[in-house]
Amino acid sequence: SICATCPVLSQCTESKNHQKMIQRHIWQDYLDVAEDLRHNHEIKEIYGKRKETIERVFADAKEKHGMRWTTLKGIKKLSMQAMLTFAALNLKKLASWTWKTPTIA
Repeated sequence: SICATCPVLSQCTESKNHQKMIQRHIWQDYLDVAEDLRHNHEIKEIYGKRKETIERVFADAKEKHGMRWTTLKGIKKLSMQAMLTFAALNLKKLASWTWKTPTIA
């Protein structure tokens, strides 16, 4: 094997058969692509807008609509609470758009 004659083998592995085993996660290729995209300038600009859009919605839900904690137990009850909360947020957004949009006579 190539490893057996490597001058830095002792720094790399202590394996008795002079091999280094590298295991990659089944989705590692996808993670590598995501990591490369994360450093892309265009993607950075798009990702930077998250704080103004989707992250803002979650922050409002948490701070203004009781999503920081819950007294409910169970996935069904928590799902219902989340759906009602985000439905209320959507209604607030719709009302805001309606009031800001001039009416056409």
